[in-house]
Amino acid sequence: MTGQYSRSEPRGADLKLIEKVTMKRVVWRIMPFVTLAYFISYIDRVNIGIAALQMNKLLHIDAAQYGLAAGIFFISYCLLEVPSNLLLVRFGARRWLARIMISWGIVGFFMAFVTGPYSLYVVRFLLGAAEAGLYPGAIFYLARWFPARYRGRMIAIFGVAVPVSSFVGSPISAALLATNGMFGLHGWQWLFMLESVPAVLFGFLFLAFMADGPETATWLTPAQRDWLVAELASEQQKPRPVTLFSTWRVLGNPYVLGLALVYAGSAGATVGLGLWLPLILKSFGLTNIQAALLNMLPFGIASVAMVWWGIGSDKAGERLWRTILPLILAGVSLAATCVTTTLAPALILLSLALIGTYALKGPFWALVNDWVPAAGAAAAIAQINALSNLAGFGATYLLGYLKKATGSFPLACLPLVALTGMAVIALLLLSRRRGGGKTEEMAGA
Repeated sequence: MTGQYSRSEPRGADLKLIEKVTMKRVVWRIMPFVTLAYFISYIDRVNIGIAALQMNKLLHIDAAQYGLAAGIFFISYCLLEVPSNLLLVRFGARRWLARIMISWGIVGFFMAFVTGPYSLYVVRFLLGAAEAGLYPGAIFYLARWFPARYRGRMIAIFGVAVPVSSFVGSPISAALLATNGMFGLHGWQWLFMLESVPAVLFGFLFLAFMADGPETATWLTPAQRDWLVAELASEQQKPRPVTLFSTWRVLGNPYVLGLALVYAGSAGATVGLGLWLPLILKSFGLTNIQAALLNMLPFGIASVAMVWWGIGSDKAGERLWRTILPLILAGVSLAATCVTTTLAPALILLSLALIGTYALKGPFWALVNDWVPAAGAAAAIAQINALSNLAGFGATYLLGYLKKATGSFPLACLPLVALTGMAVIALLLLSRRRGGGKTEEMAGA
């Protein structure tokens, strides 16, 4: 009869059991692969910060040239972000994400053979092109597997690959710098070559073991597949503020553009500190190895804070203030570095800034998935990430330019403070227009 379960349909207790078992399987199958892929990518993206401790002097690269080389990655990355995510939808996430990994691993290997600033510009530009689409593609991919009530913590766990990559990668990169002279190559060359190999290998593993979505997941039982597909489909029936399904109209939607400005506050600080922190620490008189090893500490703390904050966001069903408060923490902490002159307080403030910029990622992307329907999600997520990462280019270049002009890293960080302030204002304006910060309100108000 209508409104009643048939004998073959699971009842309440059975549904809870199916959900528990299904999500456990999905978490242990999907999260290790996606998180490890992002972990490897971020090592290849920011290991130039450790390599610079040795490479810049040997290749006669000054602060402004390094800032341009590190930041030019984001020009090609941003230009190809949306096309890459649209191709992901066309060819399937499994194939396209694997292609991205293999491509950036090959390009990353050739970072070892640059001979000066201009060849460094070219290879970094190509590296950005190769990696374009990985992050928004992975966010879109996770949304295909996890219902809304799980996304904050899953995106936080996925995003924790970024600070963990610096926490784990810093001592590895420091050890590789110490191979200087082995087989006639410098340590920074060994760093780039050896850290690019895992991307290629993992790309083939991803291709072999992953599925495009729950519909094709052979490792789920029919009952588990049916429950997850139905759960995700039911969420798409709720009204969203972004309702324009045409790709180009989604890209120009005011919510999408506003959210890109919000995320720019995080992306600018994430990229700027990720690429410059080793050099900032070295400016306090540390050796290359000491700076590389101390670089671990802020990222280790940020990793724990990121997961804890994402879990809290899911439990509370709150996205708005869970995004705003970390932005404020990052901006205030960076501004306070202007009055520090010794290593210990500077390290504490930089750690707080990193906690802020990483903690907001889980709630923010959960907010995006609450606001954007599945039909426009691939394009919208890519657009947000692409535009916000222009701030990565600007932040990295300005840090180098201002450091060269003023001789002061704290003053060079002031544009990051302004960017986080703009992000807070933008999100408050968007929320006033929308009217609320909780998941339920955003999905169906």
